[in-house]
Amino acid sequence: MITVRKIKADEKAAIKQIVQIHLKTFPGFFLTFMGKGFLNQMYACYCKHTDSGLFAAFEGETPVGFLAYSSDFSGLYKYMIKKRFFPFFWYSVGAFFRKPKVFMRLVRALLKPGEAKREEAYVELSSIGVEPEQKGKGIGSLLIDELKKETDFSKFAYINLETDAENNEAANRFYQKNGFALSKTYQTHEGRKMNEYRYTKEDPLS
Repeated sequence: MITVRKIKADEKAAIKQIVQIHLKTFPGFFLTFMGKGFLNQMYACYCKHTDSGLFAAFEGETPVGFLAYSSDFSGLYKYMIKKRFFPFFWYSVGAFFRKPKVFMRLVRALLKPGEAKREEAYVELSSIGVEPEQKGKGIGSLLIDELKKETDFSKFAYINLETDAENNEAANRFYQKNGFALSKTYQTHEGRKMNEYRYTKEDPLS
């Protein structure tokens, strides 16, 4: 039986297991390249930041999937820098020496939440992953359902997420199946074509 609940910052073992799921889910991605230490600090911050959170799906006592979100992405990044500056700096230096170009990529990642600020309040689904051998069991949908329950749609206009537009058919179908509608397609500085999706709760009276 799969259960979903929010992870607390002091659940260090669970966060470490979530990092392992992230590494398997996103091989070759920027945050994966930053390493386990960086990811541990990042997901711990999701747990501690007031307007952010981290859900995990458990099979028994073992995490088999996760979802990270924030309703104040810019505030989350400021919190990460303020509260975890030296650990993040240390892990970033290690990544820089492995690949010097990573520095500008990191700077753009830190600036993006401010650049993407919108007038309406919304929740950003920033990361979701499931153990590869557990895929096909509906775990990802359970995690998204939990986020939908958590979101106060009288306060937030929609849930937002971004995913690769090309060579990523399964993920795009998954989000559409879970009620997300394509909002726009754009290209990143690195040349990646991205799809932005939004989930808006329907008004039962309409």
